[in-house]
Amino acid sequence: MSGVFFIFVSMRCIDKFEEVYRRTPDGLSFCPYRVCPLGAHVDHQYGKVTGFALDKGINIAFSRKMNGVVELASLQFEKRAQWHVRSVPETKQGDWADYLRGATLKLGQRFPLVCGMSAVIEGSMPIGGLSSSAAVIIAFLKALCIVNDIHLSRKEILDVALDAEFNYVGVSVGKLDQSCELYSKKEHLLYLDTLDDSYELIPVPSDVKPWKVAVFFSGVERTLAGSKFNMRVDEVKSAAYALKAFSGMEYAKFDQTYLRDVPREVYDQYKDRLPDNWRKRAEHFYSEQDRVVRGSVAWRRGDIVSFGKLITESGSSSINNWETGSPELKTLYETIIRQDGVYGGRFSGAGFKGCCMALIDPSYADSIAEAVERDYLSAFPLLKGKYKFYCCETSDGVEL
Repeated sequence: MSGVFFIFVSMRCIDKFEEVYRRTPDGLSFCPYRVCPLGAHVDHQYGKVTGFALDKGINIAFSRKMNGVVELASLQFEKRAQWHVRSVPETKQGDWADYLRGATLKLGQRFPLVCGMSAVIEGSMPIGGLSSSAAVIIAFLKALCIVNDIHLSRKEILDVALDAEFNYVGVSVGKLDQSCELYSKKEHLLYLDTLDDSYELIPVPSDVKPWKVAVFFSGVERTLAGSKFNMRVDEVKSAAYALKAFSGMEYAKFDQTYLRDVPREVYDQYKDRLPDNWRKRAEHFYSEQDRVVRGSVAWRRGDIVSFGKLITESGSSSINNWETGSPELKTLYETIIRQDGVYGGRFSGAGFKGCCMALIDPSYADSIAEAVERDYLSAFPLLKGKYKFYCCETSDGVEL
């Protein structure tokens, strides 16, 4: 079937490593991709979120280098990258390896780094919408810790990865991506409160209808830091700051202000005084929090139909209130949600380009794939060969 890929584990990174270095790598580090069915665009405001890790992700074949040099090649990018663990550039260099320079720098600020590594990186799915940036950071950190005999907890890896992406690369992310990739468990829904990092792994009820996670890549590439993502975060923080001022709540610095601090009743009382864009961002936050809570209840009772409807509502709010979505991604979303066998779908990731995810009845997978490909490519024929469909299972998070 054209454009349809049911993924199997690929180890091309091992083959490439052996081709380049003429030896077998010391190890293979893996981090899964993730999807967030409910809880979109709220983790940077310390909201509640849900997530699954997928059975596909980032593989890194690596070997220790005693001279402290990190030498990286990627199967997705032509340019190689190199630096020393004790002399990482203090500012980003503007290429794909910035996430890993940042990870090296931030780990080195916590622990003495002596060894570098030779490594080949492979992503098993296209870049965009599945938190590939967080996945490659975590897989890289795991390998860098191994070659330096450093033993980190999941929480410590999360903190270093978040520090690298937020403070080095400059993307205003929250904890959702790293948490899903670290804490998830196969056939469980991760239910996480990013305010205090408490989480629950809610098992799939035994009587739930059949389901899998479908991922639809639009074929449009995107760079998160260069998109409007950071502007949306500033707008929602501005709404929180204004609501605190209107209501007489105590407030501090702008960068220490979050909507999670503002009760829903305060928003309801003063929302009409907010600029339209700020009100929309806040409306998404509060409505998404309600969907997360209701979704967790539906999941516990095995009601995947209601859970799916909430996912679709989340997608609609992302378009109308968070105001994300390229023409391609909106068309893809609208095409997906009208297909038989789709419980619910929405944008995945930042939502400006990248991909959509959906929970589907796997018995409809072929018909969904064919119909979405046909209708989507009829609207955007130049994306033929770039658009992809994948049917995925959930998986455990990173093994340490």
